[in-house]
Amino acid sequence: METILLDQKVFTKETAMIPFALTDVLTETAGETNTNLLHFWQFEQTFILGMKDTRVDHLSAGIDVIKDNGYDPVIRNAGGLGVISDQGVLNISWIFPKEQISIDQAYEKMVTLIQKAIPELDIKAYEISHSYCPGKFDLSVEGKKIAGIAQRRVKEGTAVMMYLSVFGNQNKRSEIVQEFYQKSLAENYGKNGYPDVWPSSMTTLSEVLHRPLTIQETKRRFLQALKIDEPAQNALNWIEENEQANQFEKKMKSMQQRNKQLEEINHVRIL
Repeated sequence: METILLDQKVFTKETAMIPFALTDVLTETAGETNTNLLHFWQFEQTFILGMKDTRVDHLSAGIDVIKDNGYDPVIRNAGGLGVISDQGVLNISWIFPKEQISIDQAYEKMVTLIQKAIPELDIKAYEISHSYCPGKFDLSVEGKKIAGIAQRRVKEGTAVMMYLSVFGNQNKRSEIVQEFYQKSLAENYGKNGYPDVWPSSMTTLSEVLHRPLTIQETKRRFLQALKIDEPAQNALNWIEENEQANQFEKKMKSMQQRNKQLEEINHVRIL
């Protein structure tokens, strides 16, 4: 089965909800049409909050940390915990029909893919407990996390999504997430399933390769691993051509509703 490649320009503060609405539409479409899709996407300066993050004790104080560090928050339409995304981070969504594979097997497909894309590194999958958004399928080199994987299943489709720290100041990213939890949880920091973030627990691909690595080269490695040589299509254009524009609008409205909490906090912050 061929894999359709999707990409577009970097998402900004104004367009930060789009990739999450897109993922749901693309996942539904993959299941309905028996199609494989690979979607590359990036953010400018965005702190992605999971639903659990919205239930911290002092969310407004945490949002202040995010904003004061030059990032903008967005609440994704899935569980899990917060991650930072900027132009040194590549987000990769590998979307395929649900088939008869378990949740763990779907994760393992992504693990195998990155190992094939970057064969010179010994990339392992296990939880890095003091990283941000720790999970069973954290990807690390010599004990330091370079990527995290999440999964979303919609109707008959599966999306396995990875954020991959390619280059940039990973220590600073981790410090921002650490401070977000310290301020938003106060005396409950590191408790109730929220991570006790150690900046030293994470790194970038460039650091472990001991050379600069661009986003373009990273994309090229994944395309070679999947033997994709077709040019990328704009994801938004693709769903319109496949008559999914109405479904996309519904998903966007759902995302806007989910993010109203941030609007209210921002309004108070301005006042």
